[in-house]
Amino acid sequence: MKFNKPHFIASASNEAINQAKKLIAKYGDFDSNEADVLVVLGGDGFMLQAIKDYMDKKTPFFGINYGSIGFLMNTVNEEDLLARLESSQSVQVSPLIMTAYDKDGSFHTAKAINEVSLLRQTHQAAKIKVSIDNRVRLEELICDGILLATPSGSTAYNLSAHGPILSIESNDLALTPISAFRPRRWKGAILNNKSEVKLEVLESDKRPVSATADSLEVRDVNTITIQQDMSSKIILLYDSSHSFEERILNEQFKY
Repeated sequence: MKFNKPHFIASASNEAINQAKKLIAKYGDFDSNEADVLVVLGGDGFMLQAIKDYMDKKTPFFGINYGSIGFLMNTVNEEDLLARLESSQSVQVSPLIMTAYDKDGSFHTAKAINEVSLLRQTHQAAKIKVSIDNRVRLEELICDGILLATPSGSTAYNLSAHGPILSIESNDLALTPISAFRPRRWKGAILNNKSEVKLEVLESDKRPVSATADSLEVRDVNTITIQQDMSSKIILLYDSSHSFEERILNEQFKY
């Protein structure tokens, strides 16, 4: 597919800003409402924020890594950008929607591209009841936390918590405990992406818990529901020589 109306979005790093200026001088910088591709220069965190800021425009994203890890990004090179875009492969992802109720009864909603996570706020372990599609699956999980990850997020926090890596084309979500104490042998579950996950914080006054959707944190939560928003489709573009599926496969053979 041909792209010829890029809009550039650069992080605050000098390197990203300087490169964006060079690219704008060469290719122009179209208004985000007119652009046919959004070129993001930065790291994974900046990419996630850019997706949230621009996802309603339904325009494809092409990331160029000017951060530290850059799993969601393409590598920096001097090739013709429009040629790279034309030969790129697309990946379609859908975000999670988190609805969190805090101790005051207020509710908060947020979307997450990678994962929604719950973490204890103090030295006290969290106690969490886990329900899937209105059926209680764990009456009490004692842990540091728990997370629900999308396929694209399964190689991020989820992998660090020893959760499974999911194929980007799978219709699954990874529910992974973080340092589970009881039941000690529970390692998590792979769920259908149509599942609704409900997490209830037990003894929340004594054992406060925060909920985070990628980078948005809500403190002192009582109940959290999470679903994948299948109506939202985000298109990510990757160099054909280093597809997203290939990155996920490579992660499974790293030590």
